[in-house]
Amino acid sequence: MRKVEIRSYSENWIHMFREEAEKLNVIFEHEMIAIYHIGSTSVPGLKAKPIIDIMAVVKDIHNVDQYNIEMRKIGYVPKGENGIVQRRYFQKGGDNRTHHVHIYQIGSCEITRHLAFRDYLIAHPDEMKKYGTLKQNLAHQFPYNIDSYIEGKDAFVKDMERKALEWNKDKAD
Repeated sequence: MRKVEIRSYSENWIHMFREEAEKLNVIFEHEMIAIYHIGSTSVPGLKAKPIIDIMAVVKDIHNVDQYNIEMRKIGYVPKGENGIVQRRYFQKGGDNRTHHVHIYQIGSCEITRHLAFRDYLIAHPDEMKKYGTLKQNLAHQFPYNIDSYIEGKDAFVKDMERKALEWNKDKAD
């Protein structure tokens, strides 16, 4: 059973992202357009589960499945769309998960959503602190129940995503 563990921000998370990004760039060399560090570990100062979330943007999502064998060789388990249409998702580390890779085709609205959320938290330290406190409280409340942990932060995350997308749109105008 996995324990929901929230840790203080670590500079090492940046290095873990860069190391993995290099490996992914080699595997998806001809398909990849961009690669981003997303999720809580990408926000300096934010408390987080110590799992590095990586988002890769590719030319054609349908070509990604061809790379499942290479992804397995570097420790990833391919999970297909895993609940999000037009995404490919990979996990590394089993019950002691270390990395998640989310792959989207260029033009996917999911790309904007992930980047806006990350950038909004970086630009709004008070919101970032509220989010970190909520996650820490939920981890204490539900240490062995990841579903309840996720459910507990759902309304906050949806509200934050709405604010982030609005902020991102205003920023672009």
